[in-house]
Amino acid sequence: MDKLEVIGKPPASPGTGLVGRIPVRGAKNAALPIQCAALLADGKTRLRHVPRLTDVSTMNKLLRELGCEVSADVDERVVEIDPTGVGSGSLEAPYEHVKTMRASVTVMGPLLGRYGQARVSLPGGCAIGARPIDQHLKGLEALGGEVTLEHGYVDVRAKASHGRLEGGRFHFDKVTVGGTQNVMMAAVLAKGSSRLENVAREPEVQELAVLLNKMGAQISGAGTDAIEIEGVDRLEGIDHAILADRIEAGTFAVAAAITRGDVLLEHAPVDHMRAVIDKLIEAGVECRVEAEGLRVIGPERIRPIDVATRPHPGFPTDMQAQIMVLACMADGASVIRETIFENRFMHVPELNRLGADIVVNGNTAVVRGPTRFSGTTVMATDLRASASLVLAGLVAEGATEVRRVYHLDRGYEAIEARLSPLGAQIARYHGAGA
Repeated sequence: MDKLEVIGKPPASPGTGLVGRIPVRGAKNAALPIQCAALLADGKTRLRHVPRLTDVSTMNKLLRELGCEVSADVDERVVEIDPTGVGSGSLEAPYEHVKTMRASVTVMGPLLGRYGQARVSLPGGCAIGARPIDQHLKGLEALGGEVTLEHGYVDVRAKASHGRLEGGRFHFDKVTVGGTQNVMMAAVLAKGSSRLENVAREPEVQELAVLLNKMGAQISGAGTDAIEIEGVDRLEGIDHAILADRIEAGTFAVAAAITRGDVLLEHAPVDHMRAVIDKLIEAGVECRVEAEGLRVIGPERIRPIDVATRPHPGFPTDMQAQIMVLACMADGASVIRETIFENRFMHVPELNRLGADIVVNGNTAVVRGPTRFSGTTVMATDLRASASLVLAGLVAEGATEVRRVYHLDRGYEAIEARLSPLGAQIARYHGAGA
């Protein structure tokens, strides 16, 4: 099991700032549903700017198991998916895939929409509870899907005798990105018109709609709270480039800010980062849009901020842990409220181990700074938590050892190799002791 060692440079010492430029890679949260969407096409879909991440590899494995022919050029970040062989075998996403990557359930919509049936393990093999998929299933039922829950699996099939879903209307009880994407993909090949209301407006939902429309779908309204879909008979494989990752860009922006650095984030999707950029500016960080991307310059002193996570276009929950590190470095008290997920403060005890002063009460964290981080061994609990620990390590005194970095590798491509050229002292170690 790998670990990262970060030799920190407290901001008060000379030469601490990260300096240079770093390209922002393709968005994981856009790539995964788009990989699933390739199941809907007649012929091969070629995806470019695909990030080199373990989640992408896991999805490729699942698609192969379903019968797709998948080739990946890792160096060129190109993935080609040919679903011609799907349907001749099992249409099942087994527990071994879904337990490691929740996004595996997103094959359900395309499989049901095109082949009339799907069998998918419940996330984690658990009953529907926290982070449920009930909205996915209710949406599919509204399109004529028949759902059976048994032995930790969801079996869903089209009720119509012709094996095709029917257009329908569905209002999501709560905003869900994965649910919106799953039901939208099921509806594009349904017979007739569909209307999905109270949908997620995230850029990754909009990107999926762009891809599907390029394939021949008829989708309107993506990016608003209602999506209209006119079902078509078939879709074609296409060539498509994945959009840049707004969360990766935000993470690197925080790294530049807390180290008093000067970093150009090449190809940063500025239009999708407004909520994050606004909070950085509020904290005193200089954010300058340039022809090649977003330049972030850290201030001498960081101002406290108050943040509440919201569905897009609000502040993204996937940036909550990282912005908390920025708040730790601020002169004064900041308040951070997590309104999306009920258990997303698991990084707080680890940040406190590094020297932070963070008190959590329910869904609210009060962060008192400025923090003088002191390096020690910490444990990553999830993807974004692991990123926050690396950020804290950059400005800590001494060495910070981050364990369980397999979480980090799910969403950040070789982070040590990308931060090192900017001046970070960060290295990866392999082996049982890691």
